[in-house]
Amino acid sequence: MTFSIHGLAVSRGVAIGRAVLVASSRADVAHYFIETEKAEEEIKRVRASRNAVMEEIVRLQHDLPKDAPHEIAALLDVHLMLLQDEQLTNGVKHWITERHYNAEWALTTQYELIARQFDDMEDEYLRERKADLEQVVERILRHMKGVASPVQAAVRAGSSRKQSQQDLLLDDTMDVPLVLVAHDISPADMLQFKQSLFAGFATDVGGKTSHTAIVARSMDIPAVVGARSASQLIKQDDWVIIDGDAGVLIVDPSPIILAEYGFQQRQGELERERLNRLKHTPAVTMDGQRVELLANIEMPDDTLGAVKAGAVGVGLFRTEFLFMGRSGKLPDEDEQYLAYRKAIEGMHGLPVTIRTVDIGSDKLLDRPVGKAQDRHLNPALGLRAIRWSLADPPMFLAQLRAILRAAAHGPVNLLVPMLTHASEIRQTMALIDHARVLLDNQGIAYGPVRLGAMIEIPAAALTLKLFLRNFDFLSIGTNDLIQYTLAIDRADESVAHLYDPCHPAVLRLIADTISECQRQGKGVTVCGEMAGDVTMTRLLLGLGLRSFSMHPSQILAVKQQILRADAGKLALWAATVLASEEPAALLQNP
Repeated sequence: MTFSIHGLAVSRGVAIGRAVLVASSRADVAHYFIETEKAEEEIKRVRASRNAVMEEIVRLQHDLPKDAPHEIAALLDVHLMLLQDEQLTNGVKHWITERHYNAEWALTTQYELIARQFDDMEDEYLRERKADLEQVVERILRHMKGVASPVQAAVRAGSSRKQSQQDLLLDDTMDVPLVLVAHDISPADMLQFKQSLFAGFATDVGGKTSHTAIVARSMDIPAVVGARSASQLIKQDDWVIIDGDAGVLIVDPSPIILAEYGFQQRQGELERERLNRLKHTPAVTMDGQRVELLANIEMPDDTLGAVKAGAVGVGLFRTEFLFMGRSGKLPDEDEQYLAYRKAIEGMHGLPVTIRTVDIGSDKLLDRPVGKAQDRHLNPALGLRAIRWSLADPPMFLAQLRAILRAAAHGPVNLLVPMLTHASEIRQTMALIDHARVLLDNQGIAYGPVRLGAMIEIPAAALTLKLFLRNFDFLSIGTNDLIQYTLAIDRADESVAHLYDPCHPAVLRLIADTISECQRQGKGVTVCGEMAGDVTMTRLLLGLGLRSFSMHPSQILAVKQQILRADAGKLALWAATVLASEEPAALLQNP
């Protein structure tokens, strides 16, 4: 009987095939107590498996094919750092020596303890890094059991399958396409996809900004994540349709549904071919308005994908990923300088906007939480972003110096997150000036930077003139702006349905910011998820936006919308949308 499972759409396209199921290694971990004299033996077992996994990842990095998505190399680095994390290794030793847990039980217990810290993080992207920790633990457990990676096992299980005569809607000369259904899939395991029969995958866990989703988009694999109990509801060999556009899994589809999605699949392939032809086409509207399409990146190597997608620069380099997974040992000035320089040189003269570290609170950096001032009851409203930077001037100066030094190698914009007060602006400017003086005194070369501020709090959007007096450009962070305007945490399932990018108050703040920047001749960019959402492109154009920054995989689809748009006519329609009490209802009819 046909039924549907809903998840999150993270990678476009349709995949049709028979399900290959992969169970979580943590589901059947044995729990038992050990004798005291066995503790060292158990610790050695964990250590040996961890070291073996590290060697596997290093080999994977060394053997990466030239056409492998650059995101995978960066994510393998993250997994290596997590494998060496002291909080994980020391915690496992504690459970074995103090509580006498067996090795597998100790490892999963420590994972669950750290996972709860991730759950408390406010930033969605950072919160979803829990999935990377889970993938690392899964790999260690699999090695301890002597079990192959889920993709390798599934490849072996499905490699000999051929299509049966009853599957009349598909070409009977082809291998049967397979779809992978798992609790989660690590970036290392996903390297197997290109050499396998898999047409797509679905996972129980994950979000739009999880590493699994990022890699799926970079590899252009139809995928649905966060489908909860998919791996329990779907049976081995079930026919499954993965609708990566709608975020839906259709299990045991009828012949009519199968034929309909087969047609949609072929249309999607033709559409991707058409989009690829736009790569070198300038983003200009039908009435001659030039639009800037920029890329959001997390690591220096991400510039490869940005250039490949035709981005005209980096609109947001999230530097916090250089600071994470290091057991509190922050990157020094030289390490940061080399990372920023690599990104700048990777863009070959195109501008790079580097945002100063946007961390929710210091416990996100794996530091022990001890002092009362280190504990934040609500990280969203606590010591995060520029507040955290200003509370630690030596750390902030090291980052500012590194950015200024890197600016000697190409055009750089320095972007400051979460400013709200004039006093914060003054302190930030003073530290930037101080960083320049320190470099001058040491005779260290540095370059000019344009200074920008994030508009992501209603207070900032309502005091734009203060910001425009002090900054060269503004960047609207729609994710936080929506959250703070509506007092909604979209990760909280009980209120997530109220998270509304089209709420009249949100649209008014965005529209007024764009309008005031235009009036004063200052640049303005939207860099949140709204920028890459093709259903919002025409509205943002109508509101006057001429600079979008998004994940590189979204650039061509947004460009297509721009090429088909008449910005002048959209301005009149956008005014109508702004005046509406239910703007979302008007979005489909520009």
